[in-house]
Amino acid sequence: MRLEARAVTKRYGAHTALDGAAFSTGDDARVIALLGPSGGGKSTLLRVLGCLLVPEEGGITLDGRALPHDEDGALIERRGNGFVFQGYNLFPHLTALQNITLPLREVHGMTATQATQRALELLHRLGLQGHEHKRPSQLSGGQQQRAAIARALAPKPRLLLLDEPTSALDPVMTGEVLDVIRELAEAGQSILLATHEISFARKVADWVVFLAAGQVQESSPAAAFFTQPKTELARQYLEGLSKYR
Repeated sequence: MRLEARAVTKRYGAHTALDGAAFSTGDDARVIALLGPSGGGKSTLLRVLGCLLVPEEGGITLDGRALPHDEDGALIERRGNGFVFQGYNLFPHLTALQNITLPLREVHGMTATQATQRALELLHRLGLQGHEHKRPSQLSGGQQQRAAIARALAPKPRLLLLDEPTSALDPVMTGEVLDVIRELAEAGQSILLATHEISFARKVADWVVFLAAGQVQESSPAAAFFTQPKTELARQYLEGLSKYR
């Protein structure tokens, strides 16, 4: 996929989260990692790229097609994407299976049989055999996040957007989730990933967009970014995160 952002600005009241952010990727970018210090605009950019948010200014194209700049158009566009956030966002009163089948039936128009078949396929693929009928409170953090990934993948999204998917997990659970994401990337799923997991981003990303203070400081192939970052800010960021790892 090819992404291009032109002077994208997004504000929350008096706070400007994205301040004229601009970048473009190569045509064959499959896994794009959004990196940068906390508060730099990664999550906001992810949401704008996925059409969860509409920017006040600027525009975005995906594979040469302009993304909608209105709420109604954005609503339709985002239905083709899958989202996974750090808080899981599973319905607490539903089982893992029901968390996946409900949106497939109510939003994507599948029959109950089709939805169940697709949900079971993904739960088994992501190592949740035997946990299909458990509620979120009966699952570990890693299992909940894998269930959330299964829900995001269920409608076969063209783009999977992951916002700090391991930030609330311990190291073992983090490894479980990262293994799943790596397998998806290797299988060809287009992914946008906002993360502080530099070692993981180095393994799976083929393009990096580095943000700070609401602006894109660098946009380059992952191999070049991790070996020869262009800006001093990026060099300091990578050195700081790598120092104790």
